[in-house]
Amino acid sequence: MSSGTTELAWFKSSYSGSQGDDCVEIAITEQAVHVRDSKAVSRPAFAVGREGWRSFVRFVDNA
Repeated sequence: MSSGTTELAWFKSSYSGSQGDDCVEIAITEQAVHVRDSKAVSRPAFAVGREGWRSFVRFVDNA
């Protein structure tokens, strides 16, 4: 992952708690959805294609 991920607009889900719960943050670009650990933002992030992200969200929503 390039160092350009620091300029992304990262955000947590509105379902995330405010107590510092373990969570992931995402940043959306035209090409991909970037994902990182909210408790370890200096660790490498990863990215998935937007269609892959949509499939993941649909799967979780139906679980």
